[in-house]
Amino acid sequence: MEKDAKEALQVTKEIIVKFIETSRVSPGNFAEIFPAVYQVVVASIATHADTRKHPGKNPSPLIKEQ
Repeated sequence: MEKDAKEALQVTKEIIVKFIETSRVSPGNFAEIFPAVYQVVVASIATHADTRKHPGKNPSPLIKEQ
């Protein structure tokens, strides 16, 4: 498994644990929630990696350029 994939899996696990602790995720909806969170984490890592390759590029459409 490549480094980014390992990091994404670890971050996703930590997020899911927090969701379980706050009763946002249960065994009944775990299979639905985990892949969705994982995809968001992977996309965030990819976006961050892309901004490292192309400095000055807006990493998110939610962040307005000054």
